[in-house]
Amino acid sequence: MKQLIAFVFIFPFLTFGQSVKGTFFPAEDFTHAFLYEATPQGANYVNHGELNPEGQFEIKMDSSAAPGIYKIVYAIPPEENNFDFIYDGKETVAFNFSQDKGVEFTESDENKLWASYLKSMDMVNQTIANYYDKDGKDKEGFKSVFKVLRETQANYESSSQGKLVSAFIEANRPYIPTNYEDFNTYTKNVKKHYFSQIDFSNYILQSSTFLVDRVVSYVFNMVENPTNNTYQTLIDDVANAIDNKNSVIKTYLLEVLWQRFVSQENHTIANYITDKHLLELANQTGNKVLAETISSYKNTSLGTKAPNFEIASSESTTSLHNLKGSEYYLLIFWSSGCGHCLNELPKVKKLVTDIDNLKVVAFGLEEEPSKWTQEIKKYPDFIHTIGLGKWENPIVKTYGIAATPMYFLLSSDKTIMAKPYAFEDLEVVLENIKE
Repeated sequence: MKQLIAFVFIFPFLTFGQSVKGTFFPAEDFTHAFLYEATPQGANYVNHGELNPEGQFEIKMDSSAAPGIYKIVYAIPPEENNFDFIYDGKETVAFNFSQDKGVEFTESDENKLWASYLKSMDMVNQTIANYYDKDGKDKEGFKSVFKVLRETQANYESSSQGKLVSAFIEANRPYIPTNYEDFNTYTKNVKKHYFSQIDFSNYILQSSTFLVDRVVSYVFNMVENPTNNTYQTLIDDVANAIDNKNSVIKTYLLEVLWQRFVSQENHTIANYITDKHLLELANQTGNKVLAETISSYKNTSLGTKAPNFEIASSESTTSLHNLKGSEYYLLIFWSSGCGHCLNELPKVKKLVTDIDNLKVVAFGLEEEPSKWTQEIKKYPDFIHTIGLGKWENPIVKTYGIAATPMYFLLSSDKTIMAKPYAFEDLEVVLENIKE
């Protein structure tokens, strides 16, 4: 009876406000829609809906759901298959979605206003581009074109007052010249004022993809055919645009840029971001994981001298940098407790048998030495050393080892020449160095 009474008293408080609903096309390509509340720190799971045969779903929103930025994830990997939207707690959000056309909001003034604004600004920007492409010297035409831009922005800012979308529309306010400017002057001023309207401390902007999109667009789309020197200047512009009081979001945005350059294998610029900005910010914000990640990446970038470590045996003690007598060195991080390593090391042994200008340095990641001591007897021609503490070993952290086996091809002076990810990659790399 007590349980029933408790249920009766609790149930009335489980009330719902509006809902989030959508239709996916084609229906057979999708199964579920997962709803998350976005925050500057990430995303918090809220609920999910199963799609019916027509590709439709609906998720009722608890009346206590906070207004803000929410996210729909519709496939895996989730970081690539999602989109943001605004939920104000007052209106239902409804949309149609397809991979080809993206998202189209059918209900929600907030989201429809933002979509309308973006479409209108695209049209005005195209008019500006056409003006400069045609001639760009007609001053009356100049006034007319930028009058439309000014009025369009003002009208949308007025329409968005009191809405969450106003943060985006105001942050997106473009540079609008007051007097005639030729194309070069105009583009320089657009670049100069690119971040001037953005409040990087705004919670709504931080929770959305707006800031990331803005920063990435500036670095990768602002200048045609950029050099590494150009990239450095653009990255410095981003860093200078964000006040140090917003160090957390500044760290995050520069990390996004760092990751982009890592994915492009542009070690020079990735390490420039680390040295000039990111390592100091990671330390200031107490982000130890980031500090270790970017430091280990820098330590093991192609063209960098491999970090030194001691190589001790019963006969002598030396170090990686002091090894001599070979044109190349293959550094392998492995473990006697790693089944994948035990499968690959015999293949490596066979692979290097006829490569006379290469020596293998095998660094064992171990909790204790007994199994490792037995295992290394199978590889008498390898140079062996052990790293106790396994994943917590300082050398493991210095090299950023997150899985085993991991390979590094070094030159005679221990400069990192290649980092083959898999054994198949290693085969290709070693084929190229055979005498």
